[in-house]
Amino acid sequence: MELEKMMLVDGVPVAIEGERNLLEVISKTGVKLPVFCYHSDLSIYGACRMCMVEDERGRLMAACSTVPRAGMNIKTNTGRLRKYRKNILELLLASHCSDCTTCEKSGKCSLQEIAVQFGIKNVRFENVKDKSERDESSPSIIRDASKCILCGDCVRECNEIQRVGAIDFAFRGFDAKISTAFNKPIAETLCVNCGQCAAACPTGAIIVRDDSEKVWSKLDDPSVFVTCEIAPAVRVGIGKELGLGDSENAMGKIIAALHRMGFDEVFDTATGADMTVIEEANEFVHRIENGETMPMFTSCCPAWVQYVEKKYPEFLPNVSTCRSPMSMFAAVIKDYYKDNLPEGKTSHYHVALMPCTAKKFEAKRDEFKVENEPNTDDVITTQEMIKMIKKSGIIFNELEPEAVDLPFGTMSGAGVIFGVTGGVTEAVLRKLAADNSKTTLAQIKYTGVRGMEDVKEATVPYGDRELKIAVVSGLSNARRIIKDMQKGIVKYDLIEVMACRGGCISGAGQPYISQMHRSKRSDGLYRSDRVSTIKRSQDNPLMTELYNGLLKNREHELLHVHYVK
Repeated sequence: MELEKMMLVDGVPVAIEGERNLLEVISKTGVKLPVFCYHSDLSIYGACRMCMVEDERGRLMAACSTVPRAGMNIKTNTGRLRKYRKNILELLLASHCSDCTTCEKSGKCSLQEIAVQFGIKNVRFENVKDKSERDESSPSIIRDASKCILCGDCVRECNEIQRVGAIDFAFRGFDAKISTAFNKPIAETLCVNCGQCAAACPTGAIIVRDDSEKVWSKLDDPSVFVTCEIAPAVRVGIGKELGLGDSENAMGKIIAALHRMGFDEVFDTATGADMTVIEEANEFVHRIENGETMPMFTSCCPAWVQYVEKKYPEFLPNVSTCRSPMSMFAAVIKDYYKDNLPEGKTSHYHVALMPCTAKKFEAKRDEFKVENEPNTDDVITTQEMIKMIKKSGIIFNELEPEAVDLPFGTMSGAGVIFGVTGGVTEAVLRKLAADNSKTTLAQIKYTGVRGMEDVKEATVPYGDRELKIAVVSGLSNARRIIKDMQKGIVKYDLIEVMACRGGCISGAGQPYISQMHRSKRSDGLYRSDRVSTIKRSQDNPLMTELYNGLLKNREHELLHVHYVK
C-alpha cells in the first residue's frame, strides 16, 4: 500500500480507503470507540464528544467529524482520553434520571452500557435533572425528557430521514431540550407514528409503547377467545435476540411460542396481504382503464397514509382505497368469529403482531371500527413479543415449529414479500401477469423493484402500454418524489411507499439494525417466497373460498376505506 494512503492508529498502520471519518478507519483496527450521537445513516453531528482521539502533538479531535488524512498518527486510549470520557459520562449521568433498573431500555441502553464499560460506580456531581412529566399522548411512542442526553439522534432521524419535523432542539445552553413545536403533546403534532425516533434513541428518552400487559390480561381470561396475526417481517426480525441466526425465518417457532402463551388461534398476515394484492391490483387496473386519479399510491403503510393526510392532503385521492393487510385480515377474522366462537368463549380479542409502531395508531382509527369496536383490539411489536417470550420462560430456539391454524391456513409467497420494499409492487405485478410460469416470475423479479435502494424505478409492459412504477422507502424520499411530480419532472402510474427505509423489515417495532444489515432480513423473506408452493395471491385457494363465501358482495365493506381531508 502506498504511504500516502496510510495512517497510524495506536501504532498500527492502517489503509485509508475512502472512509468518511476517523471513526470508520479506527473500526478497521478492531477498536470500537464509544459513541452516542453517531449513526452511519444520519448526518455527522459531533455533539457527545465520546469518540475523541489524540494525535501525536496532543491535540484532541472528534473521530466522527474528522476526515482521515495520510500520515496521521492517532491514539485512541490514552490516560487523558479515558479521564475525558469518564468526565463526560459522569456529567451525562448527573443530568439523567437514575431509575435504570426499571427503565424500559435497561439492558439495551447505550448510556448504561458505556458507563459499565468505563467502570463508573458513583457520580461525583449532583443530579440536577428534574423528573419531567412523561408524554404518553401517542398510541405508538412514549417520551421521557428526564432520560434525554441531547445526542440529537431522534431530531436528525425525524428531520433528515423522515422529513416529518415533529421534534427539534429548543432553547440553548443549560435549558436546551428536545421539544415539539410550542411544547405540544406529540400526538398533536405532525408526528406520523413511524417510531424511527425511538429506534434511533440510545437511552429511554423515546420508547415504543408497550401494550403487552393488556394482552396478558386477555390471555389469562378463560372466557376470551384470543387470536393473533403475524406480519411477514416479524419472522426475520425476532430470531437474533432469542438464540437464532440473524434474519433466520422463525415463523414456525413464533407460532409455537404464541400457542404456548395461550393464544387460541394464530394466523399469518400474509393471508391478508393476498387479499390486498387482489384488491389493489383490481383497483389499479380500474383506474387505468377508466382514466381515474393517477398515479395510484399504495396504502399498506399507516405512517405513509398519515404523512399524506398531514403534509399533502391534496394527494389523498391518489392513495389506494385498499386497507392494509392487517386491517383487511382483522376485519375478516372478526367477522368470521362473530358467529363461530368456540364453546365456553363469550368474547373475541384479536391481536396483531407487527414490526411497525404506526400500526398501533392504525388499529385505533375510527375507520377500522365496527359499532365503535376495533377490528384489531391490540397491536404488539416484535420487541414486545420478545419480552413476552422471555417473561414466559420459553426457550425459543428449542421450540418445535408449528403451523398456522385453520380456517385461514394458506398464503402465497407474494403475501410474504410484502415486508420488504418493492414487495407490494412485485406481488401486484404477479397478479397482473398473464401467466405464473417460472420465466414470467423471473422477469418480474428482475424489473428493478427489488433491492435496498431508497428509490427504484421500473418500466413494465401491460397490454398495449408501458407502466411506469416507482418504489420508495423513507418518507424524505417520498417527499422528493412528490415534489418532482408537482414540478412535472417525473410521471408514474404506480408508486409504492414505505415509511421505513428498507420497508417493514426496518420497522421501529423490530430490534434495531443498521442500513448494512437490512439486506439480510430482505433475503430472509425472499427465501421464504422461493420455497412457497403458491407464488401468486390469486392462486391461493383460500382466496377463492373467501371471495365466494364471507367476502361475497362485501369486498368494499370489509377490505376498503376512504380517507378524507
